[in-house]
Amino acid sequence: MNRLEISEENLTSMAHYLQQTLNPVQTERRAAEKYLENMEGLGNYSILLLTLVSQDIVDMTIRQAAAITFKNFVKKRWRIIEGELNKISEEDRGLIKKQIIDLMLSVPEQLQRQLSDAISMIGREDFPYQWPDLMQQMTSKFGTGNLPVINGVLRTAHSLFKRYRHEFKSNELWTEIKLVLDNFADPLMQLFIATMEHLKNHEKDVNNAKILYSSLTLIAKIFYSLNYQDLPEFFEDNMEKWMTHFLTLLTKDNPLLQTKADDEAGPMELLKSQICDNVALYAQKYDEEFQPFLPKFVEAIWNLLVSTGIEVKYDLVGTLVSNAIGFLASIADRAQYKQLFESEEAMKQICERIILPNMAFRDADEEVFDMNPEEYIRRDIEGSDIDTRRRAACDLVRALCKFFEAEVTKIFSSYVGILLQNYAQDKTKFWRDKDTAIYLVTSLATKSKTQKHGTTEVSQLVNLTDFFKTNIIVDLEGPSVNDVPVLKADAIKYVMTFRNVLPREVLLTSFPCFMHLLKAESQVVHTYAASAIERVLMVRQNGNPVVLADDIKPYTEQLLTNLFGAFDHEGSAENEYIMKAVLRVMSLLKESVLQYLPIILTRLKEKLLMVAKNPSKPHFNHYLFEAICLIIKVGTKANPQNVTSFEEALFPPFQEILVADVQEFIPYVFQIMSMMLEIHTDCPQPYVELFPFLLNHTLWERHGNIPPLTRLIQAFIEKGSKSIVQQEKLNPVLGVFQKLIASKSNDHYGFYIIQSLVEHMEPAALSQYMKTIFIKLFNRLTKFKTTKYVKGILVFLNLYAAQYGGPALVEIIDSIQTKLFAMVLEKLYIADVQKVSGTLEKKICAVGMIKLLTETPAMLGADYKQFWVPLLQALIGLFELPEDDTIPDDEHFIEIEDIEGYQTAYSQLAFAGKHETDPFKGAIPDAKMYLARSLQKLSTAQPGQITPLISSQLDPKATQFLNGYLQASGVQIS
Repeated sequence: MNRLEISEENLTSMAHYLQQTLNPVQTERRAAEKYLENMEGLGNYSILLLTLVSQDIVDMTIRQAAAITFKNFVKKRWRIIEGELNKISEEDRGLIKKQIIDLMLSVPEQLQRQLSDAISMIGREDFPYQWPDLMQQMTSKFGTGNLPVINGVLRTAHSLFKRYRHEFKSNELWTEIKLVLDNFADPLMQLFIATMEHLKNHEKDVNNAKILYSSLTLIAKIFYSLNYQDLPEFFEDNMEKWMTHFLTLLTKDNPLLQTKADDEAGPMELLKSQICDNVALYAQKYDEEFQPFLPKFVEAIWNLLVSTGIEVKYDLVGTLVSNAIGFLASIADRAQYKQLFESEEAMKQICERIILPNMAFRDADEEVFDMNPEEYIRRDIEGSDIDTRRRAACDLVRALCKFFEAEVTKIFSSYVGILLQNYAQDKTKFWRDKDTAIYLVTSLATKSKTQKHGTTEVSQLVNLTDFFKTNIIVDLEGPSVNDVPVLKADAIKYVMTFRNVLPREVLLTSFPCFMHLLKAESQVVHTYAASAIERVLMVRQNGNPVVLADDIKPYTEQLLTNLFGAFDHEGSAENEYIMKAVLRVMSLLKESVLQYLPIILTRLKEKLLMVAKNPSKPHFNHYLFEAICLIIKVGTKANPQNVTSFEEALFPPFQEILVADVQEFIPYVFQIMSMMLEIHTDCPQPYVELFPFLLNHTLWERHGNIPPLTRLIQAFIEKGSKSIVQQEKLNPVLGVFQKLIASKSNDHYGFYIIQSLVEHMEPAALSQYMKTIFIKLFNRLTKFKTTKYVKGILVFLNLYAAQYGGPALVEIIDSIQTKLFAMVLEKLYIADVQKVSGTLEKKICAVGMIKLLTETPAMLGADYKQFWVPLLQALIGLFELPEDDTIPDDEHFIEIEDIEGYQTAYSQLAFAGKHETDPFKGAIPDAKMYLARSLQKLSTAQPGQITPLISSQLDPKATQFLNGYLQASGVQIS
């Protein structure tokens, strides 16, 4: 590996290109990014970045860019993948680990955070075995008394340990956690105790108190991570120390630390929130050990909630109110604690003083509704409200209903009545009361729900249809789409929430209202209307759709007009919910939208050209491409010649996307191009001209491009194999195959390409390469044998036998090494063919094996006759036995290789799905019958040989199956 010199010249050059990555001019920015990407493979590249980070004289924006680039470099290249080259030299790895901890602790906090994340990534790969002294490096800083340094260590530890909250249990994980506990738990506790002592002495010093609270919050977060998987013995033995201090902190108030801004959480709120999380964890998972401490925490958190105001700072994501209510909900949900809530007074207090105030629609909520509608939508209908006080209050209602449903429903029913009565008296003044009433009814009625289906089980104590008729439909049908938009949104959401339990007539009544509300100026309202249209069309009862195509056909023109018109509202040019609704409507109506095809295609093309300039909404983009696929599918099904119109419309924007290298869109473009090319009977000239570009190695370096590019190459091979030969591009195609086959995650794509070549390419064009291809396949099999690869090579070998004949397969394999085919038969065919899955793959293997058994003289010759009956036995097993889906332990994660750094992921377009094509073109409809007839022909050609072989060696059960095939085919063997 070539190495860069750590020189002023190189540092200056690196700084320049890092500065250019921030350039608003796209061409300049992309050029700089490309330069840095090309430098990544050189030694000392990462050391140069860290050197820039460390230098105080360098501009902070460049240092920040260097830190982020270093973090991304680590993410992209640190992991060592078996069978692939090490992307960072051992020398550089050692240098990084030697200096990064001290460097991280010496730089400003904004740089510290980036390096801390990088340390976490390195630790995930190397700790504990390749970085055994990491814990010691970190805990040694605790004794320095330097609070910024200590906080840097704690921040890194939190980043490193927080994955324990999400990891699956395993021996490897337990081993790592034990090592951490042995080396980190006691120093952490001593630091906790010492920090509590420091806090006593510095409560009046605002700056020091803020830093100390930051330390305590990080310590509390690490406590949560280390206790998540199981209750460690160390923490159980020292529970009283931890809980005593947690309780002190939960009840402590320091006016100096209260923030003046209503929308900014202070250090006290952040710490108390994390403590609520910690004690909720203990109450839920370690309730027996935690029992002595529970009553005091319930009292403290109850008092905390009653005394906490309605300001936004108390309910920002991950902060105080939601976590505190969450703790009470976790207690109320468990039978052993229900006595805490049994008294009528306790229930009334919790409903009146905690639940109702936290369900109210506040000025802050209205501000988000109006000024940040995307955030409101994300919280409200995407399920991202998990950390809001409204959602927490709703969860507490459900938890209480588990044991006290009748009592809670009775209490809140009276409040719902009062709130709706207030609204009826003065709709302008008390519209928020109706909002709260609807939210309360929703909380009371919902017993279980899913993101996909909405509410699936409801309380029998709430009549949802009556409530709809009395209170919801009036807001849906109001003459003005812009009146009280919050209540319009509430009404739409009510139908969405209960769509699977409301009767069909309610959904049909609501549908025209949703169409009309697409015209609403409020982004929340027209977005909810679009989402409701999409979700209602997905409702199924007993497997059948509730709203049918015939139900909405009368509205088709108006529906499409309103949907596409909704994109013109402010803030909704790239509204994913509207595009998803467009997609769902077209999917349901299919050929009914054909008359509007030119208009739809024009609007979709306009959207594509717009978003290609700056892709920023991945969900919108995906639904846009799905819609393009669907309109192509519908249009070409009606008339395959329509594909030309689609190509004329789409090739110019596709060309712009490819030339501008819009990485987010390129996998989509390849899928749609594949879809269109597959419709043709030949390969049109525009595709032929594009083909050399598709073989550019840079395209194949991007993980997300590989699946659609492979499909597109397969389509080229099928429709234009002659042009590949004429352009002299067969060698580059084989180069792509060789690259793919070497990768354990991508080898199946290599098999797809080589199988397409065998199936569609003239044998004469391939013949000079075939021996080399077989050698490379067997070398990979010897070097890295995986179950997936074994399946792939078996399908390939059998396709080769089916296309070129069994003798050709035996000949080419034995030309590599004398009698190598014997090993292939024994170790691959007979041992592993049962692992092959997939109907078409099994059929290919069956036909190839039949060709070997019945059309390959060498199989009855001296060298291979011993394998004839075992091969027949294996073939019958392939037909009759269940698939052997066992995978060796060391292979379970063999296909999961980290994508290098940030790359566009591959997103399969559902409406661009590829249809499997039978390589036998229908000539062999039933492989079992084909076996029977082929054996009959063989026995006629070899009289007296086949029957004795079968009767003397074939397993009786297999013989029974074989006789069944013969009888069903009406043939006999002699």
